[in-house]
Amino acid sequence: MVNIVVYLFTIVIMSMFVNIALALYGILARPSLIKKIIALTILGDSANTLAIIVGYRFAEPYPSPPVLTKLPPSKSDIQNFVSVAVDPLPQALVLTAIVIGLAVTLFLVFLTIQVYRLYGTTDVRKIAKLRG
Repeated sequence: MVNIVVYLFTIVIMSMFVNIALALYGILARPSLIKKIIALTILGDSANTLAIIVGYRFAEPYPSPPVLTKLPPSKSDIQNFVSVAVDPLPQALVLTAIVIGLAVTLFLVFLTIQVYRLYGTTDVRKIAKLRG
């Protein structure tokens, strides 16, 4: 019998890959700059969610935060800590990626507004024709 948690994680990971594929389609195939920015945001959010899911640790009875409660720890405390502690690196990297993604999105929105003011459209095909 398949463990239900593993089954659900598999479904979530597969749906994240579908989200990433749809976002790439939106970035490559949509002519509107606004739709490209929205697809880029979806791509970043899906990649961040996938990184968090991949960094999850299955531990019995549950994973614990990476904090030692006894100082100085004994050898058995360290072995227990290593077996159930969650790696904080994926969460830290995702938090950094969220902040950087927000800054990039705001910059792209600013550029799109300037392109709209200059050319009167956000359609990439029309901008290429107007530019010459």
